[in-house]
Amino acid sequence: MTDNDNVGAAVTARVGSFYEQHPYPLPVENLAGYGRSWDDARRLADGNQFWPGSPYRDDRSILVAGCGTSQAAKYALRWPKAKVTGIELSEASIEQTARLKRKHGLRNLELRQLPIERAAELGGTFDHVVSTGVLHHLADPETGLRALRDVLAPDGAMHLMVYAPYGRTGVYMLQEYCRRLGIGSTAEDIRELALSLRELPPQHPLRPLLALPDFQDKAGLADALLNPQDRAYSVPQVFEFLASAGLEFGRWIRQAPYLPHCGTQVQSPHRARLAALPEAEQYAALELFRGCMVTHSFVAYPSGRAKAHGISFAGDSWLGYVPVRVPDTVMLEERIPDTAAAVLINPGHTFTDLYLPIDAPQKALFDAIDGRRSIGEIAPDAASRAIAAVLFERLWHYDQVVFDSSNGA
Repeated sequence: MTDNDNVGAAVTARVGSFYEQHPYPLPVENLAGYGRSWDDARRLADGNQFWPGSPYRDDRSILVAGCGTSQAAKYALRWPKAKVTGIELSEASIEQTARLKRKHGLRNLELRQLPIERAAELGGTFDHVVSTGVLHHLADPETGLRALRDVLAPDGAMHLMVYAPYGRTGVYMLQEYCRRLGIGSTAEDIRELALSLRELPPQHPLRPLLALPDFQDKAGLADALLNPQDRAYSVPQVFEFLASAGLEFGRWIRQAPYLPHCGTQVQSPHRARLAALPEAEQYAALELFRGCMVTHSFVAYPSGRAKAHGISFAGDSWLGYVPVRVPDTVMLEERIPDTAAAVLINPGHTFTDLYLPIDAPQKALFDAIDGRRSIGEIAPDAASRAIAAVLFERLWHYDQVVFDSSNGA
């Protein structure tokens, strides 16, 4: 065993021990409400976000890598026809997920206590690989990501989430503070740390994050500030990370914050300069400008497969796209600008400038979205198509719709 192997094994052991002490997220006893929130419409939107270029399926094989205390059980509930496998380093987290499996009768869920780096031991491939909030805690994230790539089916899609550096500046300051003071992860240390955070100066970079769910319980607080292994990825580093594993970027789960076409950037004197950049450079610039992204959540495909799921409004192929509304969209029709018939808001956006006013003709087209008809069927004549060409691209940019593009005109 090399020195690097020894270091990696030691880090893995420390992380495993940490999560045995502090299973994350805070265990829950019942997921019935979560299961009821997932209906066919929500599944359709979720499926088309990852596979717009393929016909919708609800029976895919899913690997939840680093499933924590409940994530694999949630996937088994939301996709009852899928075969879901959850792997996790922490025995305590596996036991909690197993309790949820028994409680909800999740026959489509298999659990293994297994590190991500050994995913090949599962002996198969998966249509969908989910690893959110895990890779950045590995001793060697690149090795972990390659292991997940190796079990991803050729036509599969990944959902990945990693920490972002700039919005977590306050987190890293407090992590260093805890190291300097020798603050550990005992119950008493965590209690005292929670009390100390109340005294942070108002201008401290951690202050805006204290209202987030991760700081509302001891498991989240420990995971954020006391985790023994943690790194973050800027946008350029995300692209390098994917390339190192033979993967290709597909899209951001919520893309509007990264786009010069959305929010206050539309009025920016720099908009033309931003729009002239390659897409990856646009994303990097907007991460710097917005300044407070704490994570990056995105879709990735095996190299060479992203194009099959690309969305484009060049040419006429978009007329064959079937638009599917993103669940939970809020439509405001009162106290809105005089020129608007409605304002659309995606509640998942944390930036308050990301709202989309639409006028009466646009609202009529938006109201006609049913998840079955194509844009060409919704807008059958030249006049309505002129409106649709602008509207549906904006709905896409603002995360108000996803598309089934498998039958593009």
